[in-house]
Amino acid sequence: MNISLRPESIITYFHTHGNIIECKEFGSGHINDTYKVVADDGHVYVLQRINKNVFNDTIAVMENVSAVTDFLRKTLKCPRETLHFLRTDENLRYYIDENEDCWRCYEFTDGICLEAPETDEDFYESAIAFGRFQEMLSTFPADSLHETIPLFHNTPNRYRMFKEAVQKDAVGRVATVEEEIRFLLDREKEAGLICDALESGELPLRVTHNDTKINNVLLDCKTRKALCVLDLDTVMPGSSLYDYGDSIRFGAATAAEDEKDLSKVTMSLNLFRVYTAGYLKACSTLTEKEIQMLPVGAKMMTLEVAVRFLTDYLEGDHYFKVAYPEHNLDRARTQIKLVADMEQKWDEMNRIVAEEAAKR
Repeated sequence: MNISLRPESIITYFHTHGNIIECKEFGSGHINDTYKVVADDGHVYVLQRINKNVFNDTIAVMENVSAVTDFLRKTLKCPRETLHFLRTDENLRYYIDENEDCWRCYEFTDGICLEAPETDEDFYESAIAFGRFQEMLSTFPADSLHETIPLFHNTPNRYRMFKEAVQKDAVGRVATVEEEIRFLLDREKEAGLICDALESGELPLRVTHNDTKINNVLLDCKTRKALCVLDLDTVMPGSSLYDYGDSIRFGAATAAEDEKDLSKVTMSLNLFRVYTAGYLKACSTLTEKEIQMLPVGAKMMTLEVAVRFLTDYLEGDHYFKVAYPEHNLDRARTQIKLVADMEQKWDEMNRIVAEEAAKR
């Protein structure tokens, strides 16, 4: 690696405190290159190189991140509730090196990040974090943000790509998954429920995080309470139902995303209630229509991910990383099972939402 591109060199372009005494790889993320930087006066930072193969317009990503965190800092009472990005001599919160890689640096906050909830309280706190994130940004002009991943949650477009994959049958797998294909196509008419409501104005355009897994929530080491939301790279304009729905899809499932034994795969009504209670408590600005459609968000995000997994399987596994040939198929089947389970529990899901909304 060219010495000028070493992280020890890159950190000098940001306005840090003290003299840097340590810079080493940090975390377990699979997208960006991340380093923990320590100064001799006790300050600690996180330095990251944004993966330009995943994010084609890294500057747009950082403009979104900067706009959102600037807005949050104006209203927060506790500075630990949002990320704090350092500036460069050019007064930017990113640095573009000679290889056109985009780097950023933010203050490190000590805390806990979980890959999965260890208790119901952990899941509740993740709901508080993402609900609060939505609440604090309720007056932010969402339409001013870049759509860094175009049509990311446009479910009808995901279906269009899925049907093209079925038609092409590029790797000869269609005949082996006819049941799964039929299940998804039978629900295509529902695919536009959220997009249509956004288009008509029934649902407000919101700032959405778009990766609302619990590992993107920082918890306090002592109290286990939510501190802030991490990984803002996918912040874009969208619907609150995207974030809520994906949290339920991932966090309320009783088995792993690639579980082969489908008898283990259900949506826990208890966890559904836990998350809904936290989300509604933290976000008082949701409209009646948004609250009414929360179960729709859970189902649509699960259906969309099932479509994406099966599309990738039919196209030869070029998008999602796989550990074995049927990996994407197993993933698709778990999501299909979750959709079917939600349909069986639809009345209970709507009842829980109504009950928790009445407590606000």
